[in-house]
Amino acid sequence: MDTLALGAPLADAWLNGGLRGDGVHELYAAPDGEPGAAAGFALLLGARACGSARPLMWLRIASGKPHGRPYAPGLAELGLDPDAVLLVELPDFHGLLIAAGESVRHGAAGAVVIEIHGRVPQLDLTASRRLALAAERGGCMVLIVRTGAAPMPSAAHTRWEVASAPSAPLPANASGHPVFDLRLLRQRGGRDGLHVQLEWNREQAVFKAPLSGRPSAVPAGGTADRQRHRAA
Repeated sequence: MDTLALGAPLADAWLNGGLRGDGVHELYAAPDGEPGAAAGFALLLGARACGSARPLMWLRIASGKPHGRPYAPGLAELGLDPDAVLLVELPDFHGLLIAAGESVRHGAAGAVVIEIHGRVPQLDLTASRRLALAAERGGCMVLIVRTGAAPMPSAAHTRWEVASAPSAPLPANASGHPVFDLRLLRQRGGRDGLHVQLEWNREQAVFKAPLSGRPSAVPAGGTADRQRHRAA
């Protein structure tokens, strides 16, 4: 079973080497955070899981609105190849679930990102188990992005809360690298409670511990939590 390392030694040790490469991982947008952070983190994880040989599938329900659509130059700015991202917009959740199952079972994609807004009762424990089995058989990482919903029971291997965090400016006051604030809510067969901040290096296409002096990973309730509470 391959794993995908996050890049912070303590976090990867907490995860027994990293995220399961043929597993299901849920990424919930923080209630008080930027919803796009969870989707962005999922795409970056998915791209790393795919490498250069396999495409990344991005499945979502068509909104019919111009805002919120992917922007190819923005993907490129993050270090992603827009040509390697296959976006599929479905008319409803039933079609989304069917497309997700087929994409995962086919095995051609290295990762499948499933973007879901709001509470969806159809994505129950049985549906998530089917996705987990398909991911294992197809050797594909499944990343489920949830916004506007509370966590519910599932067969996911890990469940995270994702928010953005302040970045350190680069020389000449250029915009800093994106920083993601991650909280591990559940880990199947392992410990939860990890709080980690990871900086995405666009040039090297890797996650690293932030360079601003903030702690990169601490157990929940530790220094990073106290800093966040003071900032709030």
